[in-house]
Amino acid sequence: MPLNEEHILKFLDNESDTKAKSELISLLKTRIDKLCFDECERDRITCTLQPKCSRRFLLKLRIKGGLTIDDLPKFCYSVHKGVVERFFRNKTVIYRPFDAYLYIIDFFDIFFHGDYRKLNKFVSFKKWDEIFKIFDDRIQNRNENFDYLLIDNYLIIKFDDRLHIAFLEEKYAICNSNRENIASLELLYGICKLHAALYFSEVKLTYMTSKHVEITLKIPYDVLTKISEEPSIANNSKADQYFWNTFWEDLNALTQYCDQINLNIDKNQNLEIILYISLLTNNFNEVGEKLPLRFRDLRLIFNFITRIYTDYYILWV
Repeated sequence: MPLNEEHILKFLDNESDTKAKSELISLLKTRIDKLCFDECERDRITCTLQPKCSRRFLLKLRIKGGLTIDDLPKFCYSVHKGVVERFFRNKTVIYRPFDAYLYIIDFFDIFFHGDYRKLNKFVSFKKWDEIFKIFDDRIQNRNENFDYLLIDNYLIIKFDDRLHIAFLEEKYAICNSNRENIASLELLYGICKLHAALYFSEVKLTYMTSKHVEITLKIPYDVLTKISEEPSIANNSKADQYFWNTFWEDLNALTQYCDQINLNIDKNQNLEIILYISLLTNNFNEVGEKLPLRFRDLRLIFNFITRIYTDYYILWV
């Protein structure tokens, strides 16, 4: 049987000889550098149209590893930045740059060109009020359509349905977040807080440090009393159709991504739906380990909350 990736991963996990592991990693590093700087970077047509690593993930490896622009294949990075910018401006791109990592100054250059040097300086000196002034001016006076939230080490920015996260201490950003894992509970809470402010402001949001984010939404008693007590072939209302045909399917789908879901009747006879969300899902990999929560997993949760909130809460309270 030929050598495959499982053999290498198992060796790195179990080998006690640090020298042997170091040599193996050195061989891997040499191969990566040759691929980037010799085979791909020097052929600009290939680098532009068919990079040797899919979606330029080796740039992510270097950026997240704390390397500087001088340690990157510069032409590759410039093409990568250009793809992110074209996608942001709704121009044709070779591939959609989901989960694209950029240095924070280049992130600001694309999304806030004209103010990017100021923003980069203000981030360095943690002058958040100055940053907010720039953002608010763009929103109020330049009619730019985005929302933002600062929380801990993260600046969360939402353009339409695309979410971008600036990691302030690390000086990089992830653009068009999608399949990447959510890095921390603080970030998870920040994303939930921003979406709540935009789409379901009266839903209760609680941050349980080191455990989970708790989201509580209600269906008023007045709505519950108007739902038929028995399922019927011809449901007469939108609420009947939803709660008899779809509601339980939605909850079952959410169990993949929520630690726990509780249904309670409060003192006013309203139905409380409590979602407990952590950094791990209830989906498992091949070896039985829980898979981490990804940015795109939150869409199902937010869609459910928004539906309950807009259709069966705010119209009744």
